[in-house]
Amino acid sequence: MSDKGPATRRRRTTTSGCGGGGAGSVKQANGTKGLDAGAKHPQYPAGVKTPAAEVSKRQRASHNNNGNLDREESGETEQHRSSNSPRKQRSAVEDINDRLSCHVLQESLLSSASGYSNYRGILNWCVVMLMLSNARLFLENIIKYGILVDPIQVVSLFLKDPYSWPAACLIIASNLFILTTLYVERRLAVGTISETTGWILHIFNLTCMLVFSSVTVLSVTSMTPVGGVFSLGIYTVLFLKLYSYQDANRWCREIRQAKAKRLTRSYSCPDVKQSNGSAVHPLVSYPGNLTHRDMYYFVFAPTLCYQLNFPRSPRIRKRFLIRRLFEMLFLMQLLVGLIQQWMVPTIQNSMKPFREMDFSRMVERLLKLAVPNHLIWLIFFYWFFHSSLNFMAELLQFGDREFYRDWWNSETVTYFWANWNIPVHKWCLRHFYKPMLKRGTNKFLAQTAVFLVSAFFHEYLVSIPLKMFRLWAFMGMMAQVPLAWFVGRYLNGNYGNAAVWLSLIIGQPIAVLMYFHDYYVMHHGYIK
Repeated sequence: MSDKGPATRRRRTTTSGCGGGGAGSVKQANGTKGLDAGAKHPQYPAGVKTPAAEVSKRQRASHNNNGNLDREESGETEQHRSSNSPRKQRSAVEDINDRLSCHVLQESLLSSASGYSNYRGILNWCVVMLMLSNARLFLENIIKYGILVDPIQVVSLFLKDPYSWPAACLIIASNLFILTTLYVERRLAVGTISETTGWILHIFNLTCMLVFSSVTVLSVTSMTPVGGVFSLGIYTVLFLKLYSYQDANRWCREIRQAKAKRLTRSYSCPDVKQSNGSAVHPLVSYPGNLTHRDMYYFVFAPTLCYQLNFPRSPRIRKRFLIRRLFEMLFLMQLLVGLIQQWMVPTIQNSMKPFREMDFSRMVERLLKLAVPNHLIWLIFFYWFFHSSLNFMAELLQFGDREFYRDWWNSETVTYFWANWNIPVHKWCLRHFYKPMLKRGTNKFLAQTAVFLVSAFFHEYLVSIPLKMFRLWAFMGMMAQVPLAWFVGRYLNGNYGNAAVWLSLIIGQPIAVLMYFHDYYVMHHGYIK
């Protein structure tokens, strides 16, 4: 038994080691040399397993485990397939249904019932078409009239005589009325004069402002129409500012007399701390606001409504200031160029149809003038209400920059007039409309009175510089009252917005043509 044991083990070892790729391949995998068929194998004692046998046993165990895993995985796969088969059946049925039925209940995109609202592409198309059409008109104008832009001619619009500056002198003289208002308020603050006397003095001072400026423009022969419009515009703004100044100070005196010290702060805006750590703007209270510094800050501030403490921005942004200044200069040159190149020839060519009362040609000229007039009006709006007022506000660190709202979305005429010029709207609301309502005036009558005051100042700014009185601007403004009623009652949504735009595009050229026709006839006679 002892002799056979080792021999038998040698044969097993040889058989296992000389297989086609069994032990030899395993040994090669372990980094050892493979055994030849005739090689002599090492002797191992009884009961000790050879390395080749141990490796062969591991391989068999591994194969058995792999087989079990394969059977388990195949069983799970079959189980998943059996569980997914209803889903596949359902997806196949749905696929067949989709191929059989391709229509659903739905509206066209351009129908109002569809709820579709993304018309950005159509808006871009409208902008492109507008640019192309205006480019054609501009090219046609250049070919027909040549280059008419003359910067030197702009100076002659303000000055007839380079040594006579009546508009500038008239604006400088306005300081007399500003200081009169300030000194009257100081006398009222210390009780030197009564409230009734102070009110009479203020009304007299404000009336003299309008009369003095009107008489000066009408009587001075060297005053040009453009210079007259500019100086009267300054006087109109000062009139509204000084009225608000005396009104706000009167309210402060009423509060002081009522000994409601806590309410005094209601007329003051909280100060805004400086972001750079500098000193904050000090708050003032009545009558500490009655100073030259406070008065002239209000005079130059881009607002018509006075209060003791305005909201202030923390610092002056130089880049913002330079951008606004660049916009002001560029847009001013653009406005002058468009007026000289586009509007003046069109207006001059419109005189003959007006003289002959050729209705069809008058309508054609009106529509031809509507495009440049409306474009110039839009540029002027951006130049004044955005660039110029923001420039002044940034320079004075004036914090309230709401000079306009989204008037372009106006669906009613009243919404347009309340949102395109916020400084004037605030003044009318604070100093005219609400006081009338507190006195028991009907709301419609109060609105009509606001339009009446606005119509007066529109006519004041046009008729006096042109030195003729035709009331076209006055009637145009008063026509807004029935137009506002009609649009608000019968037109809604997009139809109301279209009506507002139509009144802006067509209404202004009518007034321009009427005034220019009368002015041209008065000074030059009819065109033959």
